[in-house]
Amino acid sequence: MAQPAELAGFLPGQHLVDAYGAGGFRFADMSHRGSLLALPSGVHAWAARTISDADPQSLAALFAEPAGAVELLIVGTGASPAPLPAELRASLRDSGIRCDFMATGSAVSTYNILLGERRRVAGAFLATA
Repeated sequence: MAQPAELAGFLPGQHLVDAYGAGGFRFADMSHRGSLLALPSGVHAWAARTISDADPQSLAALFAEPAGAVELLIVGTGASPAPLPAELRASLRDSGIRCDFMATGSAVSTYNILLGERRRVAGAFLATA
């Protein structure tokens, strides 16, 4: 029997991130332990644990979004800012997606503001302790 979407690491729809820390996130009256990928189509568990885990394959759900659905990816890199791997930057650029990286706390705040402004934004947030 198939699991409900939210039990399989996916919650449909766009959601503000209400809180972060202690290794996880709160959103949509739910909590998730681990990293998070917030897309226009829904919120996914993200297997990345460090910025070096971030690659086109780990962000396959982002690249599967319809063309033009995401204009900006906000990446929360953990406790402090860290540059994205070159392969990922190239894949984003080739897909027409701009990116900005910052510490996860700042990234969550920025994502929430841009989502509130109805921007075509996605977020990839590494969990922090």
